[in-house]
Amino acid sequence: MGEVRFESIGRDGVRASISRAIAEEVPIAIELNGMGYAVLMGTGEALEDLACGFALSERLVESAADILDVDAQAVEAGIMLRLTLTPEAAARAELRTRHRTSDSSCGLCGIENLEQAIRPLHAVTATAQANEEAIFAAVDRLHDHQPLNRLTGAVHAAALCDADGAIRLVREDVGRHNAFDKLIGAMLRGGTGWDGGFALLSSRCSYELVEKAVLAGCPMLVTISAPTSLAIERARQAGLPLVVLARPDAVLRL
Repeated sequence: MGEVRFESIGRDGVRASISRAIAEEVPIAIELNGMGYAVLMGTGEALEDLACGFALSERLVESAADILDVDAQAVEAGIMLRLTLTPEAAARAELRTRHRTSDSSCGLCGIENLEQAIRPLHAVTATAQANEEAIFAAVDRLHDHQPLNRLTGAVHAAALCDADGAIRLVREDVGRHNAFDKLIGAMLRGGTGWDGGFALLSSRCSYELVEKAVLAGCPMLVTISAPTSLAIERARQAGLPLVVLARPDAVLRL
């Protein structure tokens, strides 16, 4: 995170010099067993969480045991994030080797045809035990768990919430996909379960986020903004409960 001076210009014409915190956005190159796989644009913190969550969302690993080591190093052009996978997981990665840059971990780079882009999802088996009161409580509390966004106003959050709406864990990133991958990775590394709770995301509900939620075993996905048509379709196919346009006074449940 850096700081930049701006010229503030009021509607009344009054000008002033102000200093404002700016969210970090850097290239993060992901390497799997010495093989270049993807380049994400993201915030350079909680990188081990990002690596593990990204690998799970990409269907490269099934558990933390598939990841033998994670090493993050700052380089001149950005950050190099190196993962060492088991031979079985590395073989899966070879099938999806990427050679171009993506702007977030959306899971589409390197896909060769439409059938690969919309791959089957397993059915959600976990059950969310949270009611609307719990959702409202989590929405009310989310801002207090977003230190980077309070400073910059430019960072998304992904939160693990208990069935009663208490926020247990949060990760932030300039990319909504990266924030969710960081949360999923932190849970994977810590052996943390959903325990009847839900995920709360400070973003729109895109189909990629739905897929990440399903692959992570999430019982219910709640987003602050609206869903896309494909997000709704994919959630219904997998049986993932969606709550969208979550506001302090109302939510939409699909």
